[in-house]
Amino acid sequence: MSQETTTATSQPEIGIVGFGQSAYSKKTDRTLISLLADASRAALNSSGLKKSDIDGISVCSFVLPPDNAVTLAEQFGLPVGWAYYGTAGGAGPVAAVLNAVRAIEAGHATTVLCLAGDNYDIDGHYKLMDQFHLALHNYATPNGFGGANGLFGIVQRKHMETYGTQSRQLGKISVGQRYSAQRNPNALLRGPMTLDDYLSARIIADPIRLYDCVLPCAGAEAVIVTALDRVEPSRRIRILAGYEQHNYPVGEIAPLEGGWKCFTDRLFSDAQRSHDQLDFVQAYDDYPIMVAIQLEDLGFCNKGEVGAFLEKHEFSFNGSFPLNTNGGQLSCGQAGAAGGMIGLVEAVRQLRHEAGDFQVETARCGLVSGYGMVGYGHGLSSSAIILENEQ
Repeated sequence: MSQETTTATSQPEIGIVGFGQSAYSKKTDRTLISLLADASRAALNSSGLKKSDIDGISVCSFVLPPDNAVTLAEQFGLPVGWAYYGTAGGAGPVAAVLNAVRAIEAGHATTVLCLAGDNYDIDGHYKLMDQFHLALHNYATPNGFGGANGLFGIVQRKHMETYGTQSRQLGKISVGQRYSAQRNPNALLRGPMTLDDYLSARIIADPIRLYDCVLPCAGAEAVIVTALDRVEPSRRIRILAGYEQHNYPVGEIAPLEGGWKCFTDRLFSDAQRSHDQLDFVQAYDDYPIMVAIQLEDLGFCNKGEVGAFLEKHEFSFNGSFPLNTNGGQLSCGQAGAAGGMIGLVEAVRQLRHEAGDFQVETARCGLVSGYGMVGYGHGLSSSAIILENEQ
């Protein structure tokens, strides 16, 4: 009997090859589908691929229901073998990309369009929060739940009293991001802001002030995930590592840590990169205090030492620690679930050196983190991904 030998073929590396976003607006009469379509077209143009190449779709959105990923594929005219609807709030878009990679590896799709977006205004945001899920609907809202501002005001006060963190330190995040936003035409808030402006703004939910809060708005974001060898090298963004974690810490009200600490060591180990090798961070910024907690939990400083870390750095795109280099949600606005993807899209833009006037000159490797799904006393979901270009 003759013996046959087989040679295993390695699977092509999967990564991100395109990005896009719609225009952001404070209030719009446009449908959410049209905003998602704008972001999708931009992402396809960015990738160099065709609409017919897409055979998988994911979407994260709060106001899309009763529609979902399958009905979105129908409206886009896409036959897909894999469809995913995100349920992790602002952590969902990063998780969607990680799940898209797994779907491609398993053979369920070859090219996945990952989307996130919403179209509501301030009033719509408050109505959404009151009906966000059954825990808030049945228990929090009937007892005077004041929305996310009050909840994260408690978190910030607790962090300040536990570790001595100061508003002046946290304000450097908002001020640095606003500096970057002044160069971003798609940011809704582009007026100059000083630290004194930040500190003198009116109280919203003590100790949270006006410029600690995001502006609810309408918009959509998109990236395309596929095998990197399908596009030219300048379009390729490698996914070095990524994780998601939900419901951590269990049962604690207003915790000062999140799920990132459960996987940070693995994240950097898998990526084979150190913190010093990152050229920027795109951290979910619904409030500066949550950016600060992410910086702690992701290992940029020890727990409770973020105040000194903030004192040390400047956070504009050309500062010593480039952070949310397009202005982040604090200056661009929070388009619902798109707030979890705006940092991912910005990371791809930076790594492809297509950010124009707010380009980080050294951008080669960066981290994106997500956070969301406010539960009964804290956010339930955390995610993070490390990306790198091939240039």
